[in-house]
Amino acid sequence: MRVLIVGSGGREHALAKAIAKSALHPVLYGIGVNAGMSALAEMQDIRLSDHQAILSYAWDKQIDFAVIGPDQCLVDGLVDLLEAGGIHCFGPTKRASRVEGSKAWAKAFMQRHHIPTPACRVFTGIDEAKEYGATCPLPIVIKADGLALGKGVVIAEDRDTVFSTLTSMMVDHIHGMSGDTIVMEQFVTGPEVSLLVLCDGEHVLPLASAMDHKRAWDGDTGPNTGGMGVVAPNPYYTQDVADDCMQHIVLPTIRGLKEEGSAFIGCLFFGLMLTPEGPVVIEYNCRFGDPEAEAVLALLDADVLDLLVSAREGMLDTKSVKFHPGYAVSVTLASKGYPIASEVGKTIRIGHLPPGSSVLHAAVKRSSDGTLTSTGGRVLHVVGRAETLTEARNLAYEAVKQVAFEGMHYRTDIGCRALEGEESDGSSGAVVS
Repeated sequence: MRVLIVGSGGREHALAKAIAKSALHPVLYGIGVNAGMSALAEMQDIRLSDHQAILSYAWDKQIDFAVIGPDQCLVDGLVDLLEAGGIHCFGPTKRASRVEGSKAWAKAFMQRHHIPTPACRVFTGIDEAKEYGATCPLPIVIKADGLALGKGVVIAEDRDTVFSTLTSMMVDHIHGMSGDTIVMEQFVTGPEVSLLVLCDGEHVLPLASAMDHKRAWDGDTGPNTGGMGVVAPNPYYTQDVADDCMQHIVLPTIRGLKEEGSAFIGCLFFGLMLTPEGPVVIEYNCRFGDPEAEAVLALLDADVLDLLVSAREGMLDTKSVKFHPGYAVSVTLASKGYPIASEVGKTIRIGHLPPGSSVLHAAVKRSSDGTLTSTGGRVLHVVGRAETLTEARNLAYEAVKQVAFEGMHYRTDIGCRALEGEESDGSSGAVVS
């Protein structure tokens, strides 16, 4: 089977590694530049926004199946174009991708289908938004409606931050058109959980839960990023919580999308918060999370390509998944200045990695002489897998010591909150299937 992976970040490198092991004997092709992926796939540097060029490349390479990684491609309708061109895809249509493409649409959808989510107000005008911001309860969560590279959310704890955030999003357009509409959402508290679920439009197959670390610095301080590290499974996501989420969140979402003519085929990401009143949906994503996929796929003991094809064919109810025992911990190695203004072009050195660890390339190219250099903000993801969370965490950080480039920074506390959750529960208790 000739398989095209669209995208070239850490998520796509993780997908390529998992798909390459399939019993379907795939021949891999990829869109973008990624030194790690190039060892597994023939890479073609095509702009992700040039959908027609991607389709032409798929025709030229006689692609049988395409896996779409990036959110923007899905929201802009790449799946619709490829499927119309005869290329079967793993990924939702443009219509179904609205769950991520518009937070305002997603919130209205959840309200229509009685899916628990924090209360919110939606605004398209700065004056009305500021009027509400002058009296709303604090803290308040302010979200750009559209895609913003994981950085379009601000928790405003005072009025000055409310007004400056509204101005930056709606007037200064720091997130482009994504801030033309904004969502002002009730602030809720509790452990956060990332849940990745394979969907075929009707049936679902949950993967391991995860705990993301969004803030740039230790102690959950600093600006929001695309993700600085992940633990999977999430110890707060116990079997009781999983059963509750399946009944009141996951299945109602899938049924609701199908009822509204937006049947979801692909990986649906549920950003959950476990509040004292119960689990609520903070956000949907219409694709594998990044960096969640790097840890979750490390735990998956299954033929990934077979699962993705089965989702496209509406046959997930005939499949099951197994997971390796224990935990996976992924640590993101970022460029100096990330997430504000990242330095690039730095030479990367990778030494001998300890057994059980691996390095996934996110923003790395290889020159003709074999030198690896950085090309973006999140450069590498270092993954450790072991039977206990402590062992997985120690393994990941041992592997980090084998990597170096000028200006490299990373969080040193990935997994610390998960350890607290493990201790509070009295055991791991985490659900991985």
